[in-house]
Amino acid sequence: MSDRDDLLKVINDKAVVRGDFVLSSGQRASWYIDLRRVLLSGASAALAGRVMLAATADLGYDAVGGLTLGADPGRNLDAFVVRKSEKAHGLQRRIEGPDVAGRRVLAVEDTSTTGASVLTAVDALREAGAEVAGVAVLVDRGARAAVTGRGLEFRAAYAVGDLCLG
Repeated sequence: MSDRDDLLKVINDKAVVRGDFVLSSGQRASWYIDLRRVLLSGASAALAGRVMLAATADLGYDAVGGLTLGADPGRNLDAFVVRKSEKAHGLQRRIEGPDVAGRRVLAVEDTSTTGASVLTAVDALREAGAEVAGVAVLVDRGARAAVTGRGLEFRAAYAVGDLCLG
């Protein structure tokens, strides 16, 4: 089996949860993809990183991050976290981690339905002087059109149809 096949099995086994959920987009769903169960696991975090690196290998970036940490693409990359707004104390930074000004970066998210969160991160990165190479998600729930509509490259390791939701 490939890394991609192995990760899909882990996602289906550990991250797909059935129930009644309200998504961050405000939409209701009968299933939820809790990728933190995969990305914060010592057993599968590196696997997710390898899959994301393979999915984005052609984008040429040297830092990765987003509003929430998706998958570390598994090579020597700096990471950053974008806050929804600047902190009111301390250094009052909106982007935590190494400076992104003048750098080519990849905006990541674990899963996205509307693209709103990751596009908020893209806007903040551009305001900070970064060149955004593209957007990558582990599972695309429908954000592709919103992201590509903004002229950005979009990569998803999986689409909703790849998951066992039935």
